[in-house]
Amino acid sequence: MLFLGIDPGSRKAGFGLIEQKGRTFKYIDSGSLAYDKVPNFMDRLGLIYESCEALIKSYNPDEVAIESLIYVKSIPSLAKLAQARGAMIAAFMRTHQEKVFEYSPNLVKSTVSGHGHANKESVEKGLKLALGQSLNFKSHDESDALAIALCHGLMRNVPIGKSGHAKASKSGSSLRQAFRHLEKS
Repeated sequence: MLFLGIDPGSRKAGFGLIEQKGRTFKYIDSGSLAYDKVPNFMDRLGLIYESCEALIKSYNPDEVAIESLIYVKSIPSLAKLAQARGAMIAAFMRTHQEKVFEYSPNLVKSTVSGHGHANKESVEKGLKLALGQSLNFKSHDESDALAIALCHGLMRNVPIGKSGHAKASKSGSSLRQAFRHLEKS
């Protein structure tokens, strides 16, 4: 299966593609999408939508994973991020109804690095170990998007909690739990 991970943003966003075959994951592609050349935010939303449609047409992923909203101190920034995510989700839902998933930043970090408050370097190290390659990331948006795609690949069959998100059992980390589910499938 081919998974597209999206690290959303209103000025730039990251995308990452991984392929899962059995219990192994393979890096396919990743990069950043820049929207800040369009100064008017409202005009940017159309560009965000179109860029996400283009990703779907270019790569034809089986499923899409996007990071859920994060807490930010600036209400205007949160509002713009929410609108950008909305444009992205709307573009993905045109062709991937019931195949778009979201994961919290802490769950992504925990799944990829083993710690929910891991720094960017720990997440990148976890990605390199999991994908078995020496990857060079051009931006944190790119590595975050790959982490979201990998999190989805590992967590997609893990039972979902009341919050609507997969979460770790009391007996172990989300990473161990995800690998247990992979072994059963």
